[in-house]
Amino acid sequence: MDQKLKKIINGVIEKKGKSLGEDVDTSMSLRRDFGLDSFDLAELTVLVEDEFGIDIFADGLVDTLQEVEAKLHG
Repeated sequence: MDQKLKKIINGVIEKKGKSLGEDVDTSMSLRRDFGLDSFDLAELTVLVEDEFGIDIFADGLVDTLQEVEAKLHG
């Protein structure tokens, strides 16, 4: 996983008392596994867009870490 992206995601999910850790399972759900709500996802979207210039939710919702990565490299 891209280290910049990992840092951004960790910054959001740490507020929920969770962390990605070293071995990231990219099939994990942002909502179900990390407990992100719509406000957290909006924050994540803004932070990713600021860093990478890509709106990860432009073409619809993304749910997994893998889907977020695919948006960046797609």
